[in-house]
Amino acid sequence: MIQFILKNISMSGLIWLVVLFPLASSAINFFLSILSSRFGFRRVSSWASFIGTMGPILSFISVAIIFWTLTGIEGSEPVAITGPLYQWFGFGNWQVEIGLRADQLSQVMALVVTGVGSLIHIYSIGYMDGDEGYARYFAELNLFLFFMLVLVLADNLLLMFVGWEGVGLCSYLLIGFWFNDIEKARAGKKAFVVNRIGDFGFIIGIFLIWNMFAGQDVIGANPFSFETLERNAVFLLPLATPICLALFAGACGKSAQIPLYVWLPDAMAGPTPVSALIHAATMVTAGVYMVARLNYLFILSPFAMNTVAFIGAGTALFAATIGVMQKDIKKVLAYSTISQLGYMFMAEGVGAFDAGIYHLVTHAFFKAALFLGAGSVIHALHGEQDLFKMGGLKKYLPGTFAAFFVAALAISGIWPFAGFFSKDKILWEVYSRGYVGLWAIGFITAGLTSFYMFRAVSLAFLGKPRMPEEKRAHIHESSVSMLVPLVLLGLLSAAGGLLMLPIEHYLLPRFAAAVVNNFEPHKNLENIFAIISVFWAVHWAIVAWIIYVQKPSWPVSVAERFRRIYKLIHNKYYIDEIYSLLIVRPIKWFTEFALWKGLDKSVVDGVGVEGSPLVVMLFGNVARFSQTGLAAHYLFFMVIGLCVVIGWIVL
Repeated sequence: MIQFILKNISMSGLIWLVVLFPLASSAINFFLSILSSRFGFRRVSSWASFIGTMGPILSFISVAIIFWTLTGIEGSEPVAITGPLYQWFGFGNWQVEIGLRADQLSQVMALVVTGVGSLIHIYSIGYMDGDEGYARYFAELNLFLFFMLVLVLADNLLLMFVGWEGVGLCSYLLIGFWFNDIEKARAGKKAFVVNRIGDFGFIIGIFLIWNMFAGQDVIGANPFSFETLERNAVFLLPLATPICLALFAGACGKSAQIPLYVWLPDAMAGPTPVSALIHAATMVTAGVYMVARLNYLFILSPFAMNTVAFIGAGTALFAATIGVMQKDIKKVLAYSTISQLGYMFMAEGVGAFDAGIYHLVTHAFFKAALFLGAGSVIHALHGEQDLFKMGGLKKYLPGTFAAFFVAALAISGIWPFAGFFSKDKILWEVYSRGYVGLWAIGFITAGLTSFYMFRAVSLAFLGKPRMPEEKRAHIHESSVSMLVPLVLLGLLSAAGGLLMLPIEHYLLPRFAAAVVNNFEPHKNLENIFAIISVFWAVHWAIVAWIIYVQKPSWPVSVAERFRRIYKLIHNKYYIDEIYSLLIVRPIKWFTEFALWKGLDKSVVDGVGVEGSPLVVMLFGNVARFSQTGLAAHYLFFMVIGLCVVIGWIVL
């Protein structure tokens, strides 16, 4: 019976339900939000949470059915399907349709987005309980998920860009959710503005593709569909490097790579479940997904591929060094996200697109667990986020500690947890393809990752409690709605690497153009590298435990001894201050003094607003003197006018 249903179900209809469920939930919750704010609708919270969680869950079920069907009951290979709804616009022989695509890559991404997203929505029920904007929160969270699914499932570049801009808008709404706090509002604005800079590059890339296709005998009716782009990639070869670099600029904005990473740490201003959703499964993975989706374009330009690899590696190391010095538990995880995204780009830059997506999936599991674990800690401590004001929480929050600890093992790359398999695969792919320098950067970064994660574990959960005595009496484990998603994500952090191990072969048809066969696998050497990597991670985890639990005075003395270096890294290399000095302040000065005071007040207000009545009065006076009331004068003016007109025609 199940086989019959799955074989005969309408895939084109089901794929649209994947995106429509969260959209419908969002619309209903926006309506409930209006009722709540204007009419004091008392029972809105229970309805908002039910509707807000059902949308993502139903979407996940729909994706799972599509995945199961296309994977094949009888073991057949997945087949890409599209679900065109209508023609968006057309020109000449070309037409751009609104359509969705389900293939190996989009299925994996949609499963991660809806699966992890559903758990975060459930977690939000307890975390946001009692907040005045409860219904609005779920409306915006559902809308965010809708746009992310549009981005992931779009069958053409233009529709992907719609989803791309949509998640940017929703990130602004969610990061600045508590907009009455000016700092949180500024954080949302910063994320929006920085992403627009990257998005400009994305737009340039789209225009360059259009320019190269214009006048060519392109195979396919839609020049921006991924199928058409893959078939006609050869036409883009002359401008492959600028196209890929422009698109990668957009990826750097969304996925927080150097130099556009600065918005992501400030995104911690939003509610912790929002941080988990943005950092784990949705917005920050958009750039990684886009590069993987367009792999057949990027491999046309070795320079662009190297740029992706080196920026990824540089970002991974740079962000990891900052993470070592952070005191805010969420800021540690934020810089960790930036670093891990760098790992993904490094893999894609050397051509190992499957390894990049593999790490994207495992990262979604353990990073969501880490953020929700941090949220549980913050919730228990009534808003406290400073690691140095925690300690000993293992006793009070055993479930949170277990999930957080397992996720820390996973992100550190310790066997047999999820991060070991994906991170080891990236390091091996980078080394075996001849990028020894990048492998060294990745290896050092892995050690730093293990150190700062177990620094966070030690400061938050181990050692002696450092919070006031009166606060300890009120510490308790999170509610069931928060703890269950956290535990499930902890289990995925433990076993997700093994579960997703076949992903390399599953994704192979999508990355066939990027397969490289110029190196031998050397299985024994790969195993040696994996063992060394595990010992390296365990070593730094133990070092962190010794320093922050056994010898807590050491960090203080080291910071005093290397004061300048400590201050430089602790202040994040003063990048935000440099951007403010070189970019923000000049723009602010130009808009305030040149545009507002110089142009608007002096010219527009002075000449336009205040000067317009004077000009009208002047012309009015001239016209008044010409109206004498004598017929001879009017006849004279008419003759002069006639002479002017005739003279103009003749000459």
